[in-house]
Amino acid sequence: MSQKLAIGIDLGGTQLRVALVDGGAVVRRAAARTDVEGGPGGVLHQVEKLITEICAEEERKTLLGVGISCPGPLDTETGTVLHIPTLPRWEGFPLRQTLADKLRLPVLLENDGIAAAFGEWRFGAGRGLQHLVYVTVSTGIGGGVIVDGRLLHGRRGMAAHVGHFRMAQDGPTCTCGATACFEAFASGTALGRRAREAAERSPSEFLGRLAAETPIEARHVEEGARTGDAACLALLHEEGVFLGQGFTGLIHLYSPERLIMGGGVSQAFDLLEPEIHSVIQRDAIHPFKDVRVVRAALGDNSGLIGAAALAMEHAGRTS
Repeated sequence: MSQKLAIGIDLGGTQLRVALVDGGAVVRRAAARTDVEGGPGGVLHQVEKLITEICAEEERKTLLGVGISCPGPLDTETGTVLHIPTLPRWEGFPLRQTLADKLRLPVLLENDGIAAAFGEWRFGAGRGLQHLVYVTVSTGIGGGVIVDGRLLHGRRGMAAHVGHFRMAQDGPTCTCGATACFEAFASGTALGRRAREAAERSPSEFLGRLAAETPIEARHVEEGARTGDAACLALLHEEGVFLGQGFTGLIHLYSPERLIMGGGVSQAFDLLEPEIHSVIQRDAIHPFKDVRVVRAALGDNSGLIGAAALAMEHAGRTS
């Protein structure tokens, strides 16, 4: 094991994950259901407990820092949470400084999509590239962008909220309050909603039978599609169209060499890929038609590794 150790933390509205990271590899990791009701105090107590589980005392002495990724918007320049829809009572919370005081270690706060983009750029499907877009398609849609070999941050570190450009004048309501956002059409939440509607329409088919036993989620669409269920295959076809349309817009906007897809919905990437690329071939301006969409190489570790790597890089600049 090298001496380049850091802690990566991925704070989500459902799950809190913590990892000991050596360079670009996860040494150990632990997770817990996020203590949403406990607010910031409850979650930070969980963080301390999980770090104790994965990091021996001797290892802790060698840590270069801690990187924490979470959804936003965040002001990463001041280390402050602005608003997290899935975590009430966090508005205005000085997360970076509070965690640094508790752990007595340097802490870097980063948007989860940007952290994952950095992880894939340094150690995953984007290694060696100068221009890439990373999109996570999960409960919501987020992302990060590398332009000219630099991580894009923008004002207050809030660049690349890629789930919130509007794809149409009218459409489903998004968690941000607007209508017809990319996220509202193509997130895992949106896919799950369409799957439940399909189950109600056809109670005797795969999703309808499953709905009698368990709440239907996006992952069940993939399960059904892999059995050849026609309704599930149609839902994934529609999902591929939505993703292809959104990805085409991002390709036009950022001109990447590659677009990397992560998040829970990417588990079905092999089933979605043909339609995604078909839409890009149909809709993209000619010079952009050769941009490939690939699945994230680091899986659900992209954000953990990226956050830890950013903390290590920051420690190197300030040492």
